[in-house]
Amino acid sequence: MNVLPAWSAAFHGGQLATVLSLPLPDVRDWAFAGSTGAGVKVAVVDSGVDGGHARVGGISGGVALEVDTSAPGGFRVVPGPHEDLVGHGTACAAIIRSLAPEAEIYSVRVLGANLKGHGALLHAGIAWAVDQGMSVVNLSLSSKSEKLFAPLHEVADEAYFGGTLLVSAANNQPGPTYPSQYSSVVSVAARRGSGPMSLAYNPRPPVEFGAHGIDVDVAWSGGGSIVATGNSFAAPHVTGMAALVLGKHPTLTPFQLKSVLQAVSDNADPSPT
Repeated sequence: MNVLPAWSAAFHGGQLATVLSLPLPDVRDWAFAGSTGAGVKVAVVDSGVDGGHARVGGISGGVALEVDTSAPGGFRVVPGPHEDLVGHGTACAAIIRSLAPEAEIYSVRVLGANLKGHGALLHAGIAWAVDQGMSVVNLSLSSKSEKLFAPLHEVADEAYFGGTLLVSAANNQPGPTYPSQYSSVVSVAARRGSGPMSLAYNPRPPVEFGAHGIDVDVAWSGGGSIVATGNSFAAPHVTGMAALVLGKHPTLTPFQLKSVLQAVSDNADPSPT
C-alpha cells in the first residue's frame, strides 16, 4: 500500500516524537490485563452490522435511521434488527469484537448502500447512542459540511460531559471533517502498526491517535472478508482498546480515557526529562 489515507503521514517515516504521559507503572497491564470488555456498551454508527457474521458473533441491539421527509426532523427511527447495506459497519464491529470479545455491540445505521448519509442522520445516530448510555461510540465516518459543525459539536459535548467516549476516524481525504476535528473526541488515522493493539499519539493534532489501519484483514458482507486500508478501520481498533480499559475501570470519564490511551501509546514515556 503506497498511498496513505489523509492525516496518516504524522505516524510514518520516523516523524513521531516521544510524548510525556501519565506515570502509571506497567501501564498496559493496568489498562488492559484480564479485561474482555464485559459490561461495556459500544455503538457502531455506520452502514449497519451483520450480527450473524462469524467475526461479529451477535449484537445486543440497534436502530436504523432512515430519511423520511414527512417525519419530524426529516427522518424516522426504526428500532430492531436491520441489515448491513455495505459491509463497512460489519468490518468495524468485527474489529471491536476481536479486541473486546465480551463488549455489548449495538448497530446504529445511518449510511446507505453507497456509504453516503445525511448529516441529520449522523447527528441523530450519535444523539441516540448518548441517550442510550453507550460507553463508547465508534464513528468510522465524518462530514465535511460546515452547516453541521455546530450541531455535531453540541452533541459531541453532550457525549463528553455525559460520559460517552466518541472515537472518530478522520476522513481519508485532506481537509477538516466533523466530528473528528473536535477536542472532545478521540480522533484516529491509520498507521502501519506492529499489531492490532499498537497505538501512537500525535503531539501535533488535530488527529491525535494513529492505529492499525493499513492492509487490514476485515470482515465484510455475505459472511466474507477483504483486505482494506483506511482511517475507518483504524478507529475501531481504538474503540476496542477503550472498551477493554472501561471493562477494568468503568468509572473513567472520556477525559481520563483519552489520557490512558495516550499513556499506552507506543511513543509515550512516563519519565519526565
